[in-house]
Amino acid sequence: MALTTLEEHACFGGVQGFYEHASDAIGLPMRFGVYRPPQAAQGPVPVLYYLAGLTCNEQTFAIKAGAQRYAAQHGLMLVTPDTSPRNTGIPDAEKDWDFGVGAGFYLDATAQPYARHWRMESYLTDELPLVVGRNFAARPGAQGIFGHSMGGHGALTLALRHPGLYRSVSALAPICAPGEVPWGQKAFTGYLGADRARWAQHDAVRLIAGGARVPPLLVDQGLADQFLAQQLQPELLEAACAAAGQPLELRRHAGYDHGYFFVASFMADHLAHHARGLAG
Repeated sequence: MALTTLEEHACFGGVQGFYEHASDAIGLPMRFGVYRPPQAAQGPVPVLYYLAGLTCNEQTFAIKAGAQRYAAQHGLMLVTPDTSPRNTGIPDAEKDWDFGVGAGFYLDATAQPYARHWRMESYLTDELPLVVGRNFAARPGAQGIFGHSMGGHGALTLALRHPGLYRSVSALAPICAPGEVPWGQKAFTGYLGADRARWAQHDAVRLIAGGARVPPLLVDQGLADQFLAQQLQPELLEAACAAAGQPLELRRHAGYDHGYFFVASFMADHLAHHARGLAG
């Protein structure tokens, strides 16, 4: 699990780095970012994984969200994986901005030709934590996860599908019910095929309705988000959590759209939420 260091930068008393390694799960090189807070120089610290949205990569969050300041305050390591495999040789993988490269949807594909390399769930839940643990001062058993848009979907579903793996969970403008919206339907058809029973296994609303649970959720949503009505549908997540007794704090914000100005505006709250969940 050797790492290639691509770049490192001093940042708020810690280090923001970007790295590449040969992934067994994906079968290709994968890149990811790590912010090491100043506390990591003294010993292991909790790890918070951030999953980015459509068209993003491992650098997007690190550059745009302003999270390192708060991670340094709380002593949290931030890990930012890429959103999908790249340079796969699949002709249509780069044809659409909302499917294929940059749009992995954080699942293991079962449909061809994507099943070989699109194994983001296995990569994120099994392989990447081992890579991080062996190369950085990560505290065992202290992991949280959050994300934005497609990455919010990934954070919710990975936490719901892997009980106990993450001690804290949150999302910003997540795709809440991907099986019911165009982005998710396109991705699920391409990665999983036409069987909607398989889709339900990667749909946060369906998973909660089916009995899956996670630690108390924090979700923020902008009311000026251009994707709110057609693609995100947080009201379905709200209804599912209420019916199931899953703790959820869903905050709606007038005037905020879907982009990183929105994400950065509520970053302090999300890192404080995770610091509480990962304390101890």
